[in-house]
Amino acid sequence: MHQEVGLIATVAVSFVFAAILGYCADRLRLPPLVGYLLAGILMGPFTPGFVADTALAGQLAEMGVILLMFGVGLHFSASDLLAVRGLAVPGAIGRIILATLLGIGLCKLWGWSLGAGLVFGLSLSVASTVVLLKALEERNLVNAPSGRVAVGWLIVEDLVMVLALVMLPALAELLGGHSVDTTNHGLGELPLALTIGLTLLKVAAFTAMAIFLGPRIVPWLLTMIARTGSRELFTLTVLAIALGIAFGSAAIFGVSFALGAFFAGVVMSESQLSHRAAADSLPLQNAFSVLFFVSVGMLFDPSILVRQPLAVIGALALVILGKALITFMIVMLLRYPIGIGLTLAGGLAQIGEFSFILAGLGVSLGLLPHEGQDLILAAAILSITLNPIVIFASEGLKKYIHSKWPPLFESYGRKRQKTLGKELEKIRALGEERERQHQLKMQQLIETFPLFSQVGEDAQEELLLLFKAKSAPPGERVIRRGDRGDSMYFISSGAVEVRLASGAIRLEPGAFFGEMALLSGGRRTADVIAVDFCQFEVLERRDFNMFMSHHPNLRAIVSEMAQKRTEMNVLRQQWEKSMDLS
Repeated sequence: MHQEVGLIATVAVSFVFAAILGYCADRLRLPPLVGYLLAGILMGPFTPGFVADTALAGQLAEMGVILLMFGVGLHFSASDLLAVRGLAVPGAIGRIILATLLGIGLCKLWGWSLGAGLVFGLSLSVASTVVLLKALEERNLVNAPSGRVAVGWLIVEDLVMVLALVMLPALAELLGGHSVDTTNHGLGELPLALTIGLTLLKVAAFTAMAIFLGPRIVPWLLTMIARTGSRELFTLTVLAIALGIAFGSAAIFGVSFALGAFFAGVVMSESQLSHRAAADSLPLQNAFSVLFFVSVGMLFDPSILVRQPLAVIGALALVILGKALITFMIVMLLRYPIGIGLTLAGGLAQIGEFSFILAGLGVSLGLLPHEGQDLILAAAILSITLNPIVIFASEGLKKYIHSKWPPLFESYGRKRQKTLGKELEKIRALGEERERQHQLKMQQLIETFPLFSQVGEDAQEELLLLFKAKSAPPGERVIRRGDRGDSMYFISSGAVEVRLASGAIRLEPGAFFGEMALLSGGRRTADVIAVDFCQFEVLERRDFNMFMSHHPNLRAIVSEMAQKRTEMNVLRQQWEKSMDLS
């Protein structure tokens, strides 16, 4: 295989294997992601046959995580994060601490060092964003209170892992490893306290820029691009914003790609074009998330299941049973409903992308043996594969508790649930009101100007962006005869008179004028005077030509109407001239 086609071969074979094995898994009533993981194992260096480029596959998988987190951000505003902070923040931090302590204890039984136990425990403490979101989407729980809490929980875990990735190199020598200067973003020579302070400052600066500066720039940029009318340029801009902010956040602020992409989505969600951005990026999210699972399978050495079966079982038990129990107990201690506790316990009982990053860093620092990395990968693949069963079991336990002790199930955590529900309901109501106002504008556009029913919804949205509002009081001259044609006017309310040499023509809401000069390139042929207080939607010459070039059927309709108006004016002038002669 030539080196220059390594990327093509990796992507092509990954998709082919994933499609075939994903279909087989579905026929066996297993989640398709089991097939994707198996495809990666077959393509990996530890099994015979074709061996894909694992480095390229890992980067493609990172793209999948970036796009997936970007999609989450599009549907998860900063208000959502604040609404679930009471459970997500203490829950995520508490579980990381307790799961890490369990990991250290397990490693002590194996005779590993404290540093190895710390890396191992941290790797097993953080759940996979990709797996959880897939599970929530399949059960239509992304917008439910438990789904919102789960996503917020994961975001807090990501923030903690960002700090852990920076602290580990600084602590490596104290924990029995060695320092690697290049992994610490240039902070390796600084004291630990200063390193931590600078890291927190960077994350805070990035968050502040994303929340306060982003909503002023990104929606404006999207609007400017949407006004060009180019669908491919709009999609390209959406991807450029997602990947650009993700890469820039990692290069400048030292935060993860996933976290940067998430904030890119949060910023873009403030734009009225967010739903269009989500629709355009969804196919790529799905494609690259498949590559994530394939790349995980490629890293797995199946022989670890034979060489260290008890260690694999121990790590898997910590991930599934230990983390699920810790999650449930934290939710109960914080006095939230039993249903939310069981949903979180099942959905978060797995590990994923951050686990691989931490394990790789631990090996490079000399803290974690390669055997530990293999155990983490085994626990990840097995927990991801078993996660649908764990979720099914948690749902069954929820139904059992509800039927066995209905008063306890319904009353426990009710106060917290009501408070959380009210906050999330306010956020949902604001989002629905914004969407309702948008749909109302679209409906009013079609009702007032039936002409635009000839184009699709995207084009109608484009028109709303292109239109410039203008008003005129009674008696004002809107257009002067002989002026250059620079705009086309659509009457929203009021009435105007088009004053020709042969008389005046009255135009009312839903009508338009000024198009003939734009189509012909000539001068204005009549004065237009406002009769009432008028409101216009104005389409300037450049926007008119651009929009009509993308919608030739609409241009043909406008041209035909302009031609009829011209013919009527000529006939009227001829009739009046004949009357004068007679």
